[in-house]
Amino acid sequence: MSRYEYVTVGHVTRDAIEDRAGGTVSQPGGGAFYSALQASRLGLRTLIVTQGVPQEIEALLEPYIGEFGVQVIPAKHTTTLSTRGSGAHRSQRLLAWAGSILEPLALDASILHLAPVARETPLRWQGQADFIGLTPQGLVRHWEQGEDVPLVQLDTGSLLGDVPLSVGTGTALAGDISPVKLNPNALPQSFDAAVISEHECQSCHALFAAARDCGAYVAVTAGSRPATVHLPEPKGGSVVQTALPRFVEPREDLGAGDVFAAAFFVALSEGRSPLEAATFGNAAATLRVAGTGAEAIGRREDIEAALR
Repeated sequence: MSRYEYVTVGHVTRDAIEDRAGGTVSQPGGGAFYSALQASRLGLRTLIVTQGVPQEIEALLEPYIGEFGVQVIPAKHTTTLSTRGSGAHRSQRLLAWAGSILEPLALDASILHLAPVARETPLRWQGQADFIGLTPQGLVRHWEQGEDVPLVQLDTGSLLGDVPLSVGTGTALAGDISPVKLNPNALPQSFDAAVISEHECQSCHALFAAARDCGAYVAVTAGSRPATVHLPEPKGGSVVQTALPRFVEPREDLGAGDVFAAAFFVALSEGRSPLEAATFGNAAATLRVAGTGAEAIGRREDIEAALR
């Protein structure tokens, strides 16, 4: 395959979002989507490698398809999430799952970003990646697995807009997603940087140990408060902290952590210090939460202007 500057691997999701008026909207989601869009708007040639129903993924991403390439591994279902609330008060329910990515991947990337939403990303791949970034949110999620039922009978018909949910019999995934401790065996053998939220820290002790072993940075985001970057010192006690992010009235925060991660990884790969890279990530996330939807994700000139 031809070389890309930024490749994300993970499920592009169909997100059924409960709005403030009590209705729902259907839109694309997942770290692979939000991070790829941010990388593309930073000027990088970008590819999403995902899994799901190809025509459903294509319909979800159609408004953005000129901004990145997409490789879809066919599956019976597209991962579908029902989302309520925001920030620390967000709750999610897994309605359909595209399954683990088992197909051997051939990747050639300057930056490879592993972005699982539901324990799907592979541990190994073929090819070259100069920089490996990780957002392990999907590795610290647990959900209840139900019985095999016709998926069209799930209570999602009013949530999913014009593109119908996959039909046929499959496993119904019921119950809210809840946190679970990170299994160190789910981590890649090596990575250069990782990003988690402060709410995921208690689940990610294994991540900090692995990061020290392979000399990786771990950035911890904290919403409107400064981000912290843990440096790969032998004793794991060295950190740097950004200044307070520029205050904006938040309108919506979906994907803000993924936007931070993409900007952080890109800045590190360009040679910026961990503090400079995290500050750049904060500025990118600030632009995201100041607007609504993926259209709020800023371009490089917008982020650089926000830093002045």
